Amino acid sequence: MITSVIGFPRIGKDRELKFASEKFFAGKINEAELQETGRMQREFSLKTQKAAGIDLIPCNDFSFYDNVLDTAFLFNAVPQRYKDLNLSVLDTYFAAARGYQGANGNVKALAMKKWFNTNYHYIVPEIEDDAVIELKGTKPVDEFKEAKALGIDAKVDLIGPFTFLKLARFTGSKKASDFAEALTDAYIKLLEKLTAEGASKVQFDEPYLVRDLGSSDIALFEEIYKGILSKKGSLSVLLQTYFGDIRDVYGNVTSLDFDAVGIDFVEGRKSLELIKENGFPKGKILVAGVVNGKNIWRNNYAKTKGILDELKNFVSESSLVVGTSCSLLHVPYTLESETKLPESYKAHFSFAIEKLAELSEIASGNEDAFKKNAELFTSRPDVLDQAVKDRVSSIKEEDYTRLPAFEEREKIQKELLKLPLFPTTTIGSFPQTEDVRKNRKDFKNGTITEEQYVAFNENKIRECIKQQEDIGLDVIVHGEFERNDMVEYFGEHLSGYVFTEKAWVLSYGTRCVKPPIIWGDVSRKEPITVKWSVFAQSCTDKPVKGMLTGPVTILNWSFPREDISLQESTLQIALAIRDEVLDLEKNGIGIIQIDEAALREKLPLRKSDWYSEYLDWAIPAFRLVHSGVAAKTQIHTHMCYSEFTDIIPAIDSMDADVITFEASRSDLLILDALKDNNFKTEVGPGVYDIHSPRVPSVDEIVAALTKIRAKTEDSKLWVNPDCGLKTRGVTETDASLRNLVAAAKIIRG
Repeated sequence: MITSVIGFPRIGKDRELKFASEKFFAGKINEAELQETGRMQREFSLKTQKAAGIDLIPCNDFSFYDNVLDTAFLFNAVPQRYKDLNLSVLDTYFAAARGYQGANGNVKALAMKKWFNTNYHYIVPEIEDDAVIELKGTKPVDEFKEAKALGIDAKVDLIGPFTFLKLARFTGSKKASDFAEALTDAYIKLLEKLTAEGASKVQFDEPYLVRDLGSSDIALFEEIYKGILSKKGSLSVLLQTYFGDIRDVYGNVTSLDFDAVGIDFVEGRKSLELIKENGFPKGKILVAGVVNGKNIWRNNYAKTKGILDELKNFVSESSLVVGTSCSLLHVPYTLESETKLPESYKAHFSFAIEKLAELSEIASGNEDAFKKNAELFTSRPDVLDQAVKDRVSSIKEEDYTRLPAFEEREKIQKELLKLPLFPTTTIGSFPQTEDVRKNRKDFKNGTITEEQYVAFNENKIRECIKQQEDIGLDVIVHGEFERNDMVEYFGEHLSGYVFTEKAWVLSYGTRCVKPPIIWGDVSRKEPITVKWSVFAQSCTDKPVKGMLTGPVTILNWSFPREDISLQESTLQIALAIRDEVLDLEKNGIGIIQIDEAALREKLPLRKSDWYSEYLDWAIPAFRLVHSGVAAKTQIHTHMCYSEFTDIIPAIDSMDADVITFEASRSDLLILDALKDNNFKTEVGPGVYDIHSPRVPSVDEIVAALTKIRAKTEDSKLWVNPDCGLKTRGVTETDASLRNLVAAAKIIRG
């Protein structure tokens, strides 16, 4: 069998693209130097896959910021406000991605959301009524020519038109169907240009097909592809789906004139069943996504062989391709960079480059490889902790309920805290400057003592609290200078975790995270944040929030185990964080924020599965964390960069006292959902975007608050940025927060 990869990581083995991009944004290198870094990363990706023996190698899976944004620029779906800046094409592109504040104007960035059920964030296309959709760019053609020059007949990877339209935001009266014909024509012109350059294969990524689809969605999909496929000429066209099964459109997809169809057999619960019940057309190629593109555990070859053997009853071996379940964008580059992990651990892991070898070994059926692989699944050291398992099994139903009810707690907390109307706060972290990172690194490397490390952080906390008091914030945070990452930091203080050195994964733009690995049963070894919060509270008379990461986010932003359920892993983590919550309360911290930024991340893409497979245990797991605190203790949580409007009732049932949302980049669209669902929890919709370097004006924040007040009770409204300030600069952070406080005072007046 031949092999196929949907997409490959692009940030660089050592995050070369990240560092080059940051230099470009700072004016330290020019566009030509940034472009050269991009070219080198594309060359590395292509040559690495070729050396591993991959047959169907993608090109155009690279991006300087986001592939969906690339598609918008490719087809001229760019709002006029960015064009009016009169910048270069690349600078206009970055203005749409990051916002712009300079001599040419002042504009916010486009909205950003999670890419389906992953921790990658895409830029939401915004299509105005007068947009002229047409082929404008040359990126796919240029990158195919690069591959061709390297001797690689790459398949050209494109975000499919159906997914692009379904993810887009339409700002006027027109909708997706109004742009379908023009977009279809633009894709056809692109195919013609690719054919002229000698391309033979095109991959259309259509992950939206795994969602719940109505008749109008299916009609739109068919309309677009009947048009495109009628003009494909000599091109071989692969329709690639991932993140689930295509039960709503299986018959439609297989009856259309695609040369190949890619189906996910890792997350696609009904994928095998669909083929067994309906067969698969002769003459078509089936790309079977059997190597997990989202997790880092070794593939179980015996299990995978069983799936492929069943498929061979319906598809000839010559028409069956072994592929990844999704793009390898969601896993780190290679285990070769991990010099400190014992081999007994590393043997169980597989990053992007290692997954290439897995594809080849599975496709070849190499007996020695299969035998060696089978031995991995007989045992794994240091996994089980019976005390943890016993504690999870002893959880009672009443442990998920906090008393008294929210309404009574709200009265008690308002009387105790005596905060002003529209209290101001931040989400938690403050800028992680170079000296902060150096202090942490020096302590980790043993070049400074623990006393020096603690003294530095305490001094930073004092400065941060003084700054917040000077700005006029009502609820203070300690700044989180001791934390490398909101999940990795907690994982380092929990048993059952394994950590990497360079296992970076792209989160958005060029921002990377390094997810820890849940290796075994999880428990808290000792108090984690208590000493920092207690010290911070001793520096001020204002209330200081204790800052924690919630169990669902810790799970979702880790690489989870595959030998037990996600539910059991989450409950183990929930009990550990519950211990921390109770210790914070016992030590006098009266406001505790338990962030669930990634609550939606593993929410099934089909609504029919939301409760039975996820929310029925994810929401109670959060309640378990805080159900033991007193009524006077105010519990906050935070969520960001996902679509929350359709799960508002579930979020309300988390029974927090205050919930802050990312809202600024999505133009506060969540407010309608809060109002429609009679949201009881106090709420802080983010009033400015922290993922952009621009400073919001007082008038801008006043306008946002005025809009919020029209749909939220004044007594329930908090004023805050939309996320933590860790990635921002010191000067812009100070200016933005001063404007935020000034705006809150104006509204109070």
